[in-house]
Amino acid sequence: MAPIDPHSFTDSSHPLTTHISLSLYLDFSSSTIHASALLSLPPTPPPPHSPAVISLDTRSLSISSVTDPLTNSPLPFSLSSPSDPIKGQSLTVSLSNNTSNKILIAFTTSPSSSALQWLSPPQTLSKSLPFVYTQCQSIHARSIFPCQDTPAARVCYSARLNVPRQLSAVMAARHVERRPPTAGEAAAACDDALWCAEGRVVEEFVMEQPVPPYLFAFAVGEIGWREVGPRTKVYAEAVPAVLDAAAREFAGTEDLIRVGESLFGGYEWERFDLLVLPPSFPYGGMENPRMVFLTPTVIKGDASGAQVVAHELAHSWTGNLITNKTNDHFWLNEGFTTYAERRIVEAVQGEDIAALNIGIGWRGLVKEMERFKDNMEFTKLKTNQEGVDPDDVYSEVPYEKGFQFLWRIERQIGRPAFDEFVKKYIATFKFQSIDTDMFLNFLKANVPGIENEIDLQEWTEGIGIPSDAMEPVSNIYSKIVSLANEFKLGQMPREDEVADWRGQEWELYLENLPKSVEASQLSALGARYRLAESKDYEVKVAFLQLAITARCRDYHSEVEKTLKEVGRMKYLRPLYTALVQGIGKEEEKVFAKRVFSEARDSYHPIAQGVVESILAKHL
Repeated sequence: MAPIDPHSFTDSSHPLTTHISLSLYLDFSSSTIHASALLSLPPTPPPPHSPAVISLDTRSLSISSVTDPLTNSPLPFSLSSPSDPIKGQSLTVSLSNNTSNKILIAFTTSPSSSALQWLSPPQTLSKSLPFVYTQCQSIHARSIFPCQDTPAARVCYSARLNVPRQLSAVMAARHVERRPPTAGEAAAACDDALWCAEGRVVEEFVMEQPVPPYLFAFAVGEIGWREVGPRTKVYAEAVPAVLDAAAREFAGTEDLIRVGESLFGGYEWERFDLLVLPPSFPYGGMENPRMVFLTPTVIKGDASGAQVVAHELAHSWTGNLITNKTNDHFWLNEGFTTYAERRIVEAVQGEDIAALNIGIGWRGLVKEMERFKDNMEFTKLKTNQEGVDPDDVYSEVPYEKGFQFLWRIERQIGRPAFDEFVKKYIATFKFQSIDTDMFLNFLKANVPGIENEIDLQEWTEGIGIPSDAMEPVSNIYSKIVSLANEFKLGQMPREDEVADWRGQEWELYLENLPKSVEASQLSALGARYRLAESKDYEVKVAFLQLAITARCRDYHSEVEKTLKEVGRMKYLRPLYTALVQGIGKEEEKVFAKRVFSEARDSYHPIAQGVVESILAKHL
């Protein structure tokens, strides 16, 4: 008996669930879900000498019953106590009297479920109806339903969502139908009187391909859509201006899919729909299959938001089709996807834009080395996350160091050979969960002698940035870095030099400015180019970070406004950290505490936890 994942109670001697059938009654008045989960287990008996039990991950769930659905007889179960601060509680079910290879669990979620954000009508754009959405990565599916919440356990599922009639549901699964509720289908989630009550409707979905639990996703609210391609609709709150802006931003999505297919093989998920969520969504995008979730901050009005879409699309091959077995190997998801995203962007938008992306990523990687200087374990690609909350160590390292590793292999063997390798890798491991050693063995088998040319162990298990990593080479990249160096000498960029700059150029410029800029110099730059008011949050936040560090308190009102209007952790983490990190920051610390206390309820629970840990560390 051994755990298969540092973040899960799943044991190697226990059977892995093959299918989950969910009945979910969404109760907006209490911010809870009354639910049942029917788990199907493989018909094979457990290994000899191992107990006939299964351990499931749960967090903040109230379990009311566990039964054998064939006989309706109760199955003995227990919840571990106390709750583990990272993993939650293990739900252990005895299978010795189970006759059906199925388990029916009835349960209710908590209002504090770490995966769910319930928005009251005033928190939505329409201000008239509530909204709820999920974010299950990395280990939050267990706060919605009991499961083996590890990417090593891929599972198919079906789901019935019982919601108020005036709302609609979308899901990262195939939509079957919207219909009136019928008696008997609640399957222990609640009684028929509640399930079939007046004013309720059932939305039914099915996911027929096995996916890791972190890719379970739904949203319920007043949702509209626009068609933008043969495989793509853009969904958002049913506000015409938002839907129209999203449709314009993502009009080129089909081109991205076709490029992805030419590079990585056929698109396996049928639909590639996009859901633009409320501003509290904690990530830029989440690669939920068939239905990518996006922050509204990617709608910039210039189609550059398509780069986030390119990243989430690339996950359709690397991450969703081939998945890291545990979070210790997260780079297999994100390094590959960052590489794939940049190949798609290069094909659609050109080499210069791709080089800017690589340059911005390089600066981000260098910054992460500073962030983790006291804990270099998390500058490795293959990490040890035993006893560590993955949300606390989420960083650009698996993305950017992972990208650099794959780019290094491409330079070594040439792009045509590397393209063939990647296609073969995807075809070989699709619908599987793998680890770093499996990847390295496949690499050495298919690129003989590669270990003599590249130090594979240093790249995957070494700390820091390897000496054969590389900054991008391009004229536009060199020009921007050179202008940033001139600013250090007191020279501001001329208007003719930045006339055609978009958000990425400004972001790269600001990322290359020194941390210790004179407040007067920074204020002059901000005033001339109105960077604090930029509609592009990447630019605005990069500038505000510099302003906080330079003690330009004139910008505190803009910092406060930003922290209150978006919940994307990419912006919250650096701004709160800049406010509270370092000595002599008493005024900034008081300011940060006040802003968080006022903004906290508008953040997703994952973002709340991340900001709380930043404040706890420095206050």
